[in-house]
Amino acid sequence: MQLQQTLRKSYSFEGKGLHTGKVAKMVVGPAPVNTGVVFRRVDLGEEAYVKALAENVSNTARSTTIASGDAYVCTVEHILSALTGMGVDNAMIDIDNVEVPILDGSAKPYIDAIWKDGLEEQDAPRKYIELKEAVEVRNDEKGSIVRIEPAEEFSYEIKIDFNSRVLGVQTARWDAGTAYVEEVGVCRTFCFFHELEFLLKNNLVKGGDVDNAIVIVEHPVTKEQVENMSSIFNVPVLEVREDGYLSNLQLRFENECARHKLLDLIGDLRLCGGFLKAKVIAEKAGHGINTAAAKEIRLKK
Repeated sequence: MQLQQTLRKSYSFEGKGLHTGKVAKMVVGPAPVNTGVVFRRVDLGEEAYVKALAENVSNTARSTTIASGDAYVCTVEHILSALTGMGVDNAMIDIDNVEVPILDGSAKPYIDAIWKDGLEEQDAPRKYIELKEAVEVRNDEKGSIVRIEPAEEFSYEIKIDFNSRVLGVQTARWDAGTAYVEEVGVCRTFCFFHELEFLLKNNLVKGGDVDNAIVIVEHPVTKEQVENMSSIFNVPVLEVREDGYLSNLQLRFENECARHKLLDLIGDLRLCGGFLKAKVIAEKAGHGINTAAAKEIRLKK
């Protein structure tokens, strides 16, 4: 029997939010049995709680936002993924601003901090979320699908296809035989060069920098465009590598982008309220369809 688990102590993280650019300090700490994962906006008061549940999702544009009353928290998917991948049932997350820090663009900073201390077993069995029938959510316009089927053991499979000559079609999988902390949680977010230019011009990624995202150069760019990007981020002149990626980062895996989308999927589906004992199959998935699937599961509980 798997017992519930929480953290042995509290861990602090501080940094800019990817989309808002606002600096937040976040403390991830232990919580009692059956708490689940709860965020507390300490800048709004001691009672400004937002439970990490699908019915609290308020926005899925470029990240997942949850809200309750006047309190909301943006970009919750990476920390939720880390807690799920490491097997944390219960955690209280205090944050003093609107957005979770992006840190290195993956869940690695959480893993590095928490994993070395191990987890604290609690005196209650884990409550698994089991399905009686399959749940399927589609977006035919985008060609997206998330299907969640009853199963004895959990598994998550994802396929990404951005019609990209650089990325190609990539797949990734997480199950009991996959080391989340080494093979999924360390994989960073990504964007396309042309999208980044647009977002920067429209002031939509105020906390982005070349340390927290893989940049894919899908279309030809000029030397001046690359130099301008280097100037914006105040780094030495970048280059476009032969494989089509900007030279700001080295890939941790050939399919790191698919693995990051898997990381997001795990985090978004934690909004079901616990650990899924199910087979998850996703294609061209994003925060909108992920959280819609989580809501469907919540409705069927």
